[in-house]
Order: sequence, then C-alpha cells, then structure tokens
Amino acid sequence: MSSFVRTALLGLLLIGVVGCTSKPLLTPQEQISLNPPVSAEQVKLAIVQTAIKRGWTVREVNAQQVQADILVRNTFYAAVDVDYSANGYRISYRDSRELNYKDGKIHRNYNRWVNALDIDILRELKNQRALQEPQRALHAHDTHLN
Repeated sequence: MSSFVRTALLGLLLIGVVGCTSKPLLTPQEQISLNPPVSAEQVKLAIVQTAIKRGWTVREVNAQQVQADILVRNTFYAAVDVDYSANGYRISYRDSRELNYKDGKIHRNYNRWVNALDIDILRELKNQRALQEPQRALHAHDTHLN
C-alpha cells in the first residue's frame, strides 16, 4: 500500500473519530419535589456550592439566575446559565471555546461536565434536606415541651 493511500485512510479515520465526539447539546431541566419544599435561596445555594466544588466560576445575574463558567486545561471553555426557582432549575448552554459547538451539537465533554453538575446539584439539595430533618425534629420536640 502506498504512503499516499495510508495517509488518506488515516485522515478519513481521524475525521470519523473527531466526528464521533460531537453529541447533541445537553440541557438538564429538573423539577424539585422534596417534602417539605425548598426555597429558591436553597436551590441557588445548592447550585453555587456544587458548581464551585466542581471547578466552575459562578456569578449571580439576578434573583432567578446564576452564570457558571469552566476552563479546563487552559483550553476548553464552557459557560452556562442556570435559571432556578423553588420548583426547579434549568442548565442552558451560553458559550464555549474549543468544544466544536455547531448546529446544536457539542463535544461530549461539555455534556459530561453539565451532567455531573446536574447530578451533584440534586445530591446537594437532598443533603440539605437531610441535614434539616434532625433540626426540624428537635425544634418540634422543643415546642412540644413548652
């Protein structure tokens, strides 16, 4: 096989591999159904704490939205808007660099980062609720004694 044919086949293979890393853009939208319900402030706190733990930079835009950015290996950049309320939240794509965003598709790492953020936000909300339960029980016990 000539070196030209090998080079051409290798090029086609690389194009195929690069194309396979592009996936439909993930936009998680979660409805929160915890009992008792959580406040919008608790949802915001869970989003901010989780994002910071995962290496995202977070800034509050208004009372219902934060923006989070992540820079990986000083090359790959992703930015999201997180709209939230006491009833839920939505993580939406805002911007990216070096992640090949085009026509609603993006590098699979973006989806991995956003999915991990989503899962950990839900976990943090459940942890907040779990920590409040003993306090609520103690408060109920104290008021019952009085």
